[in-house]
Amino acid sequence: MRPRFRILLLAMTAAALFAQRPMFKQEKFQGRDAYVLSNAKMRASALRGAGHIAEIRLVSPDPLKSVNPMRVPHYPTIEPWEYDPVKHDALYGAGNDRLLMAGYMGHLLNFPTFGDPSPDELRNGLEKHGEALAVEWKNDKVENSVSEVSLWYSAHLPKTQYKVGRVLTLPRDETVLYIEEWVENLQAFDRPAHWVEHATFGPPFVEPGKTMLDMSATKGVVRGREDTNSLETGEVVWPDGRAKGGDRTDLRTMQAKPNSGTYGGYLLDPNREKSYFTMYNTGYRVLIGYIWHTKDFPWMGDWQENHRVSQPPWNGEVVARGMEFGTTPFGGPMQDVVAEGRLFGVPVFRWIGGRERLTARYVAFLTEIPEGFRGVGNLEVKQGAIEITERETGRVLSIKSAREW
Repeated sequence: MRPRFRILLLAMTAAALFAQRPMFKQEKFQGRDAYVLSNAKMRASALRGAGHIAEIRLVSPDPLKSVNPMRVPHYPTIEPWEYDPVKHDALYGAGNDRLLMAGYMGHLLNFPTFGDPSPDELRNGLEKHGEALAVEWKNDKVENSVSEVSLWYSAHLPKTQYKVGRVLTLPRDETVLYIEEWVENLQAFDRPAHWVEHATFGPPFVEPGKTMLDMSATKGVVRGREDTNSLETGEVVWPDGRAKGGDRTDLRTMQAKPNSGTYGGYLLDPNREKSYFTMYNTGYRVLIGYIWHTKDFPWMGDWQENHRVSQPPWNGEVVARGMEFGTTPFGGPMQDVVAEGRLFGVPVFRWIGGRERLTARYVAFLTEIPEGFRGVGNLEVKQGAIEITERETGRVLSIKSAREW
């Protein structure tokens, strides 16, 4: 081969490898500062404000495959440190969730509390779903090679005296985002804590009657206000529920009753080392899923909103489905949750020791699905792959996943 052609070939090979190399950028996402990881197949965006993972989508020219499943509000959001009660309470509401509503997008970390604060906590400036969503998550380090890109980002929680952080890793040729998350108690004494991953999905991916959920759940409890709940409250066995009036309904389907919502807390199968949920819309060609260690997060909450909430900033316009896997099935002031103690014999909160640092590892993944996909009957993590068995047909979809976690 002539030297000139050899040089040209090497240059073309280098250009092709560079084009496939996973990348990190700091960009704007929906007007917010974002840390963006991408490869030739997938893109994920994490927000500097509150750390939310706001985008996880396939890279494709086909809009039925490239849709972002994560919830992006229909109203403008702001960074937590920009909140001014005089200016923003009228826009985002003046309740104990105003800071959450002002910046909430996609997957948020609820820590060290989940649900409403106690009256004392509220007086001291702590609001709904914990302090992790109220602070800046700083870019600590980025490592980028031809095989993968990793972002370390973290936050200090001054009121509750914790540190929290994540490492997001995206390999070159996978559609799997690997997440290592840690929480650290900065105080010398042991404390109870909530640690809940609130992965929230929204339109156009979430659509009543068309968005389908599969998960490794067993039994659970439906709770909530009777007047606006789309389901009968009480104990259920996944995926069989009761609609208002007592008719049997499939809990897999996003409830279609307008101006309603529901919340169910479910115990994940304790016999599985790894738990999962997957979600898809029958009109799209993409499946999103999460997998985690059951010992870390034994509970799942399925929250659904269908034009029910009328106060600002939702104003009756929100459709969403939130999958909340963590250390508790139901939120609330910590004193109340500790008093409840257990549900189905399983603890509904977790202790963190003085100066202790806890770590959890989980993954979020995407895959294309065929037209007429029936849903996930089972999911297994095997050597080098995530294998999904389709409901009814037994067809197997294999997703490359070579990284240990």
